[in-house]
Amino acid sequence: MKDTARPGCSSIAFGVGEEVGPFHVNADGKGVHMNPYSWNQVANILFVDSPVGVGYSYSNTSADILSNGDERTAKDSLVFLTKWLKRFPQYKEREFYLTGESYAGHYVPQLAQAIKRHHEATGDKTINLKGYMVGNALTDDFHDHYGIFQYMWTTGLISDQTYKLLNIFCDFESFVHTSPQCDKILDIASTEAGNIDSYSIFTPTCHSSFASSRNKVVKRLRSAGKMGEQYDPCTEQHSIVYFNLHEVQKALHVNPVIGKSKWETCSEVINTNWKDCDRSVLHIYHELIQYGLRIWMFSGDTDAVIPVTSTRYSIDALKLPTVTPWHAWYDDDGEVGGWTQGYKGLNFVTVRGAGHEVPLHRPKQALTLIKSFLAGSPMPVLSDLRSDM
Repeated sequence: MKDTARPGCSSIAFGVGEEVGPFHVNADGKGVHMNPYSWNQVANILFVDSPVGVGYSYSNTSADILSNGDERTAKDSLVFLTKWLKRFPQYKEREFYLTGESYAGHYVPQLAQAIKRHHEATGDKTINLKGYMVGNALTDDFHDHYGIFQYMWTTGLISDQTYKLLNIFCDFESFVHTSPQCDKILDIASTEAGNIDSYSIFTPTCHSSFASSRNKVVKRLRSAGKMGEQYDPCTEQHSIVYFNLHEVQKALHVNPVIGKSKWETCSEVINTNWKDCDRSVLHIYHELIQYGLRIWMFSGDTDAVIPVTSTRYSIDALKLPTVTPWHAWYDDDGEVGGWTQGYKGLNFVTVRGAGHEVPLHRPKQALTLIKSFLAGSPMPVLSDLRSDM
């Protein structure tokens, strides 16, 4: 099962349309083309638009979209999975894995916890959960924010002085209620960083009517855990055109009532009215590691929104013993694909040159990643490639 994005954003739009789905949307938004690196080569994938009100998902009670939050999303997703397996019983008790990125750093472990507790309370193991993997994932407010500032400084986006002032005046625990001093320094940092794509800092920006707001690195940090528009708004625009086509909605059996309203990649109504957001999900990691799930975290190393530094600080806070020391892993061409370290109960992988949406930037390496995860095997090293020759 694939989840993604911030509260209110569509897994169909990003997961299917531009990342790991079997087809990607064409540049004109009027058709699709094959994705040679689709993850459905190695697994059946269930893309879920969650919570209610995201994408084509809906409720007969319109007020429901105003009462979403972390807790309700996990509960509703568990109910959905249970009912989906009743509708498609051939998938019962098959190995089941959760994946996602960004705010799915909350969705995925919270749903895994809900499934685990459902198993324990009822004895029903129809959902045969084996593990989960999250990328550039919102995990812990303190470590996420601390890592962002450090990443911005070490990559040269902000000055030494601004970095020092951010550490002095900004409370890493929360960006919901920032002080006037912190707001001022955040504005300076945003100006210094300039008009770059914060989701992929070394790639060109998209020159479109709504690209400017998403290219501001720091502005989005003031809403703790609520990420702004996704990487590559040009690709996003293609999806908006495609998923609003009548023939597409008819083929997907979209509720005609829902089809009358404009389909959006992200719902600001849901994002703005989000009710509860855990400051940290590290305690869930401890619970699920003890439960024996296979848990992987990965990071594209050119993302400044939830950078690799943030994830490394969060993992360090878990205080897990190292099983496999830090080392490079290699792609099929014999090039360094990134770096990895194994811990007791958790594996961490970086993907070299990838931004916030790893499969979008490095699709071949992302396919290697999911293959290794599902097999429970380490990321390939150079000796593995030589032995295959």
